[in-house]
Amino acid sequence: MRRADRLFDIIQILRTSLRPVTAAFLAAELEVAQRTIYRDMATLQARRLPIEGEAGIGYVLRAGFDLPPLMFTTEEAEAIAVGVRLLRRTGDPGLQAATESVLSKVSVILPETLRGYLTDPPFFVSEHGAQAPDAADLAAIRGAIRNRRKLRITYADEDGRATDRTIWPIGVA
Repeated sequence: MRRADRLFDIIQILRTSLRPVTAAFLAAELEVAQRTIYRDMATLQARRLPIEGEAGIGYVLRAGFDLPPLMFTTEEAEAIAVGVRLLRRTGDPGLQAATESVLSKVSVILPETLRGYLTDPPFFVSEHGAQAPDAADLAAIRGAIRNRRKLRITYADEDGRATDRTIWPIGVA
């Protein structure tokens, strides 16, 4: 593994950890010696990354530091491809349109070797799924859920009478 990749992986591990991460854990995870981790941590701290801690105690990345991911693994590219194909089955026109945008954005940053996982994946996800609802605006419902807002709806009850209700949507299934 290149040193630059290892430094990036250390940052990723620290970003996602809820507790201090020891050099022993990092060394085992990255398959290097603890001494290598100590040198890498000193390098990152010298470059003014807000990493606190020391040998024997563990390291934490102070809140507020953010580094966007630079690359996806093969498994992550496959997860994106499966997720996008499953979203196409939801019957939600807004999410279905968003899948094309996601695929185009992600495929631009992927190297050619991984791009095939998005355009011609080595697995199958059925295209058959839910139909788009005739009377409900799923984008409005998703917006209400996201913003924790109530919705006023009108519908016909089982006797055909118009009924008004105020609901608090919590999910779309």
